[in-house]
Amino acid sequence: MRTSSSPRAVLAVLCLAVFTINLATTITNIALPTLVAELDASTRDLLWIVDGYNLAFAALVLAMGSLSDRFGRRGALVAGLAVYLAANLASAWAGSPDVLVAFRVVAGIGAAMGFPTTLSIISNVFPDRRERARAIGLWGASTGISIALGPIVGGALLEQFWWGSTFVLCAGLAAVTIVLALALVPTSADPTTPRLDLVGLTLSTAGLGALVYTIIEAPERGWGSGTSLTGFAVAVAILAAFTWWERRTDDPMLDVRLFANLRFTAASGAVTFAFFALFGFIFLVTQYFQFILQYGVLEAGLRQIPVALAVAVTSVVGTALAVRLGAKAVVTTGLLLLAGGYVWISTVQSDTGYLAIALQMVMVGAGMGLTSAPATEAIMGVVPAAKAGIGSAVNDATRELGGTLGVAVIGSVALSFYRDALASSGLPDGIVSTAQESLGAAGAVARATGDATVLAVAQDGFLDGLQAGCLVAAGVAVVGAVLVARYLPAHPGQEDQQEPATPTVPAAA
Repeated sequence: MRTSSSPRAVLAVLCLAVFTINLATTITNIALPTLVAELDASTRDLLWIVDGYNLAFAALVLAMGSLSDRFGRRGALVAGLAVYLAANLASAWAGSPDVLVAFRVVAGIGAAMGFPTTLSIISNVFPDRRERARAIGLWGASTGISIALGPIVGGALLEQFWWGSTFVLCAGLAAVTIVLALALVPTSADPTTPRLDLVGLTLSTAGLGALVYTIIEAPERGWGSGTSLTGFAVAVAILAAFTWWERRTDDPMLDVRLFANLRFTAASGAVTFAFFALFGFIFLVTQYFQFILQYGVLEAGLRQIPVALAVAVTSVVGTALAVRLGAKAVVTTGLLLLAGGYVWISTVQSDTGYLAIALQMVMVGAGMGLTSAPATEAIMGVVPAAKAGIGSAVNDATRELGGTLGVAVIGSVALSFYRDALASSGLPDGIVSTAQESLGAAGAVARATGDATVLAVAQDGFLDGLQAGCLVAAGVAVVGAVLVARYLPAHPGQEDQQEPATPTVPAAA
């Protein structure tokens, strides 16, 4: 199907797709405390409700990006959104945490099918670098808007309806996006139609899946446990085999020589560091607002507007600045802002005023916007348009790996401090064992026993964990800033200044 839609109309649909897929994470985060009460979800359940989606997404995104290049990007977008729609409808009526996790995994599969196509279609529709940078800035701003509206809309729904209404909303948005995509979005594919790299597809999925699964499970099993070390070893071995195969085969799904390009590799690393810090922060701050400051779900969502607006605005500004001043300066500044914001947040207490918290979130959001969107533009500027799907998938994989690792590591650090505080409190073992499950469980114990000491100890332990987690995030951001300042070229090299390629001719979906 050919289309004469304007590039702006196409971009609007793609931004809606980005918003819809990102909403599955942001709207779920605001529902986590409700799931503790309604589904009796433990802290580990909450981690898997978030990370089950991330696991499927990260494991499959490279394979799906490659397949979209081969078979058509609009078709992949629509098919992915259809799977996402069905999984969210099923999630809305899940009767237990385990069932919800299973459907979240299916939703992640749909996201992996559709999400890489958004950037790859942008690269084909906007071949000029300045126009592409502006479009990618708006693409990044869509993430910021989903961060803002997800908690607000989710909070409003949770105050009026049951928790499943948040997933019904995601399904409805997916349905609207499918209709608009079929009507307005052109498709494109790699015109060379190389032989399908089944070995590469299998190895990338298995390697990334093993890595992300091990990261998710490591906090519970122990980072240095035999199971975790074995999992990491298996993941490294599979990914090494993938790299070897991709260098050997005539038609690789991913040209690993791209990683020899410092612009591509350093920008990918910057995205990983930024999402490591952001996802871990969002996981904790939602619980801080509701369990420590006692905000309702809607109020908690409204209070997160500063970070989201800052991401949205600086994503657009950041890509424009990167074209003019160079990606090195902008991305390094963004990572340093992230680090400074997290250090500041590490000082919060139960009586910290909201104005201070809002300013902290603005600093974090600005750092995120100045890092992620310009780094993404740098990645896509290196990849030929015919391979834009796999290039987009690399960017998406780094986002998901960083985010999943951030939730696992920062969540693990916070949980360790929280459990240690309860273990050393002198409270009865039975109470400690129950309260260690989550801060929500500690609140339930306090209400059942009438002992306010339980909740006070739990809140102090949570704050200790929040502060430690933020310092870890800050340290990671500083390391990222140093590496970017050292290795990311300020401007594209001569070989990168060439446009990715002439846009491919739209083909039938």
